[in-house]
Amino acid sequence: MRVVSIPPPAGPHFQGGAQPPHFPHQGPPGPGPYFPYGPYGPRPPAAVNGVAIAALVFGVLCFLPAVGLVLGLIALLQIKRRGERGKGMAVAGVTLSSLGLALWTAALVTGGVAAFWEGFRDGARSDSVLSLRKGDCFTSPGGLEGWTVKAHKVPCADEHDGEVFALVAVPGSDFPGDDSLTELSEDRCYERRSAYVMDGWSLPEEIGVYYFAPSEESWSFGDRSVACVLGREDGTRFSGSLRSDATTLDAHQLAYLEAAGGLNAALDEVPESGYFDDDVSDDREWAGQVEEAVTEQVRLLRAHTWPAPAREPVDELVARLGKARVAWGRAASAADPDTYWIREEEAWEATDPSLSITVREALGLATSPPAYDEEVEREPEAGEMEV
Repeated sequence: MRVVSIPPPAGPHFQGGAQPPHFPHQGPPGPGPYFPYGPYGPRPPAAVNGVAIAALVFGVLCFLPAVGLVLGLIALLQIKRRGERGKGMAVAGVTLSSLGLALWTAALVTGGVAAFWEGFRDGARSDSVLSLRKGDCFTSPGGLEGWTVKAHKVPCADEHDGEVFALVAVPGSDFPGDDSLTELSEDRCYERRSAYVMDGWSLPEEIGVYYFAPSEESWSFGDRSVACVLGREDGTRFSGSLRSDATTLDAHQLAYLEAAGGLNAALDEVPESGYFDDDVSDDREWAGQVEEAVTEQVRLLRAHTWPAPAREPVDELVARLGKARVAWGRAASAADPDTYWIREEEAWEATDPSLSITVREALGLATSPPAYDEEVEREPEAGEMEV
């Protein structure tokens, strides 16, 4: 901001602009001309100190409080020495700048400055993938395939290319490389999908997991997170949020999904060995973990107070889960590989996801079990055997 001081008036003024006449001494003075403000006319007002104006401006803006404080002190010294006006403005500038400096110091100590600049960067990159946060829906000129830097946030009710379900922090200060970022992104994004979409049955079959990972260039500008995204695998847009968590579910729906979550997680940990392998030690250990997960689900279902329409379906599900628990326990204690494979197949049948349909219907949850490829050996995709 350019500071303009007010120049002082140019000399004394008289009618017509003439200088006062000079009368040589010729004895006692006679009656002379009448000057109401003295022999040199009215005295001009003192100039306003320009530095005081600048101090007040910086104090009000509170942008550079140290500058405003220094200018205010300088102005006070100049005013005292020159007899100028503006002491009130200088004092106000010093006061406001001192307050601003104290606030900036407190913000620096508590991390407020970092938060301010982070918010500033977010505002500056509002149409960038770097601005995306959990729960945001967006459109992108390039869709979800290939490289893109643009992402325009839209309401989830509108058509969009993707929905962000998690942000994963990338550790370290050095760029880890594309391969490491790919491995990190794939592992962490799949791990966190179930926290955002607790009801796997509600997730359409055509929805896949994508992610935006930092590039070497964006890393140099402070990009340190991976944005995990849900989008259609055919590249077309969709409308409506896919979120099903504590922000969208009622207490009963949340209680049921939390009870089922432990069993779903255990089923997803099925060993990679194929049918009829001779070494089933890992398989027996896993079957024991599933047995424990079924036991915990039963406990949680019994502990919750269900609404009237869901009480009978929940009781029926608890009874069927009791049979599943016994089946997994038999698999875990199988004496030989052949017996184990028979017991495991019986346990899978006892854990049929369709057993929970009546409970889901009573609670207003999705009632169509996720489909999976029957030709896949033993291991359905993560989340597909949810109950």
